[in-house]
Amino acid sequence: MSIGLVLALTSAVAYGAADFVGGVGSRRHSSWQVVLVGQTAGALVMLVAGTVAPGSPGIADFAWALLAGTGSATGSIFLFRGLSRGRMGLVAPVSAVAAAILPVVVGIALGERPTWHIWIGVLIALPGIWLVSRETTARPGGSRAALLDGAIAGAGFGILFIALAQVPAEAGLLPLAANQLFGGLVTIAAASALRQPWRPGRGVLTWGSASGLLGALGTLTFMLATGAIQLGVAAVLASLYPAVTVLLAAAILKERIDKWQRLGLAVCTVAVATLALS
Repeated sequence: MSIGLVLALTSAVAYGAADFVGGVGSRRHSSWQVVLVGQTAGALVMLVAGTVAPGSPGIADFAWALLAGTGSATGSIFLFRGLSRGRMGLVAPVSAVAAAILPVVVGIALGERPTWHIWIGVLIALPGIWLVSRETTARPGGSRAALLDGAIAGAGFGILFIALAQVPAEAGLLPLAANQLFGGLVTIAAASALRQPWRPGRGVLTWGSASGLLGALGTLTFMLATGAIQLGVAAVLASLYPAVTVLLAAAILKERIDKWQRLGLAVCTVAVATLALS
């Protein structure tokens, strides 16, 4: 297995763990507070690391980082809006699959030519991501609005992946700090517009910081992965993060994995094995 595939899978593990920690924290505090603390913590860590080991970022690198921050914040906002309306059964899988598909399309437009192994792996992965992400206990109704929320959330996360791929490793970590910080500012603006509580209290710091540091690790490893493998492959592998969240919830919270999620996990495993052959 190539280093690029390992980095992309590491990104999925980090993002999935970040979602798990953030999800548990959001049961105790406002999800907006958890996201804001996470983005701030990630920005601080990246800023310190970028100062200690500076790269050579240009204006274009920061521009891509700001676009990535906008995509990340937009994805989170619409995902939370859909989930808050009880539409997890449709919002979560639509957003995850859309986040995987969009970078594949953009990668092809930019000149990437996937091999047949990659195409098979991608086509196997998409239904696996859908099955793992679905939630059978969601309230019925509102399917059109749920599709819209999920599609916009997925587009936001897809833009995050695409923009990160344009930042070279030589740029260092300062653009990633800008990405996290700008995402936090967008979150504050959106929460204020929607009249949601975003000012974090003391109790949310641990949950938000842990989630943010894991998310920052996912962002870093994804950026490094795109320097070694095609954008579409990296995005599909990183989009397997719901499988990690489901497994952590089962192992730590003893939540039940239903038969469809089990099938999704098996399909995702086959997809990873297929992509590894490339």
